[in-house]
Amino acid sequence: MKKKFLKVVFVISLFLSATTLAISQMNPSVLSDLYSQIELFSYALTTIQSEYVEEKTPKDLIYGSLKGMLSSLDPHSQFLEPDDYKELKTETQGKFGGLGIEISVKDGLLTVITPIEDTPAWKVGIKAGDRIVKIEDEVTKDLTLSDAVKKLRGDPGTSVHITVLRETEFKLHDFTIVREIIQVQDVKDVQILEDHIGYIRLAEFREDSHKEFHKGLEQLAKDGADSVILDLRNNPGGLLNVAIEITEEFLKEGELVVTTKGRRAAQTIETFSRPGPNKVLDWPIAILINEGSASGSEILAGALKDNKRAILVGTKSFGKGSVQSVIPLPDGSGLRLTTSKYYTPSGVSIHGKGIEPDVKVELVFPDEEEGEDAKKKIKKKGKEIENVFDDVKLKESNQSPEEIKLSKEQKERRERILADNQVQTAISVIKGVKVYSNFKNGNSQDPAPTPVAAEKTSPKSVSP
Repeated sequence: MKKKFLKVVFVISLFLSATTLAISQMNPSVLSDLYSQIELFSYALTTIQSEYVEEKTPKDLIYGSLKGMLSSLDPHSQFLEPDDYKELKTETQGKFGGLGIEISVKDGLLTVITPIEDTPAWKVGIKAGDRIVKIEDEVTKDLTLSDAVKKLRGDPGTSVHITVLRETEFKLHDFTIVREIIQVQDVKDVQILEDHIGYIRLAEFREDSHKEFHKGLEQLAKDGADSVILDLRNNPGGLLNVAIEITEEFLKEGELVVTTKGRRAAQTIETFSRPGPNKVLDWPIAILINEGSASGSEILAGALKDNKRAILVGTKSFGKGSVQSVIPLPDGSGLRLTTSKYYTPSGVSIHGKGIEPDVKVELVFPDEEEGEDAKKKIKKKGKEIENVFDDVKLKESNQSPEEIKLSKEQKERRERILADNQVQTAISVIKGVKVYSNFKNGNSQDPAPTPVAAEKTSPKSVSP
């Protein structure tokens, strides 16, 4: 027993000597405490190895210890075994079947940040804030985030059964969801709503999102827009550099976008807006956020709010504002470790708190249960009438059936957007800003729309 104990202490001492740089930066009193705690750990390790009812390898015990250590820090830090580390480095290159949800651990529970629009999870009715309490027959209480992701992923065409707790109803809901290859259209529904007010929905921040977003702004300017509503609801984030590039479209050169702060001064980085031709600096902006808006979308919303460039409408955002660094270990395993947090230009931490809207408005869902049968009959009758007029339109125009169908879908989307009470609030906010601006400037005419320049190039950076 004593021999084993000394051997373990020797191995841990070797490990510590290999991390001289990290140790040299420690406070002497902390270092002293570390060595005394390692002695306690070594004693517990040797006791388990010699006395536990089943034989365990040192690797099993060390890996188990590291998993527990990292999971005790926060929901986003984790120990990665060699296979998990390899998968993390290559997962963006492969194809896998998914449900179309972004998940995290919040208040100790596996929580849906947001269902991604037009994915299997969205279609079956999963909502932001749903707590996943069971995957198949397994309770998620002690499940790590990475293990939950593995269970939810699978081959396209296969199904998974999950049970969620919807706290707004305090009710359990069961869903069987068929996995698909998830393909997301980042920039959606670019259009003028009314009174020269443009609308763009940003679903996520991916590599080409800035390019597509800029095209959207160009189209709105061409169509006569003089203001815009940015819909970031249920946007889970994505690439940090892309979120910053889109934010810069609306900020003057030198204005602060975001600050990342770690424990050491060297980890504090301030990101300022870079120069760019013909930025959109005079359009009134309303940004829609909700509990599904996280990470990159919170950075964009926080930056434009603090720089007095936008008014936020909706409900408080999710509060995912931490940076994870992936650190390789000598045996091929790795650490995914939270090393810093995001702060808005006014110095407010996003993590765990979220971004508060300037105008709080809960989304009102139409009552789907009351008079359901009557609604279905009316809808069916209305569809039959629409089909008659579509046939007439087809005969009188040169449009193909596909073109007619597309224009109908666009009309339905527009009607759906305008029926959204949060969108209507954003429209009212922008109209109010316009009236105030005109009154302040002594100008009763509508302001001329700002031209948007062609796509500018920006240096790429690594996503958080």
